[in-house]
Amino acid sequence: MNIGKIHIYTGNGKGKTTAALGLSLRAVCAGKKVFFGQFIKGMDYSELKAGEYLPGFEIRQFGRDCFIYSDPTPEDVSAAKEGLDICKKILNEGNYDLVVLDELNIALYYKLFELEDVIEMLKNKAPSTEIVITGRYAPDKLIEMADLVTEMKEIKHYYQAGLEARKGIEF
Repeated sequence: MNIGKIHIYTGNGKGKTTAALGLSLRAVCAGKKVFFGQFIKGMDYSELKAGEYLPGFEIRQFGRDCFIYSDPTPEDVSAAKEGLDICKKILNEGNYDLVVLDELNIALYYKLFELEDVIEMLKNKAPSTEIVITGRYAPDKLIEMADLVTEMKEIKHYYQAGLEARKGIEF
């Protein structure tokens, strides 16, 4: 029963990356190896230090600045494609028990790479590797492939009251 499943955490609510980090913590504490690849992101998030505290946890960013409010640059596209190539290799080799593709859905939404390339990557993964894909706007084809899909729905958020992001909570 060592068959890796595909999880998708999507939707407009907060908590997709946080849920993936929680599952990563659980996996590491069970003696598993985790690779956490962050697409789009290039900012200094607190989780970037996790490898210092958690043996078996590796995290890499495949983004530069946060371009969400503008168009991606050719450098953004290049960083995302390089990250996808790295993740393809990691998934193919099967040296990690859990691979998180954080904000992959957003990278697809901004057309930083092709959905067909992602589908091919997922089809060619090592059979025992568990995968988590996060980000808003999960494409229907990925949802169909997935074994578990969770939609985070925003009901209420303190951002609307003007609270800025807090270190250790939002970043």
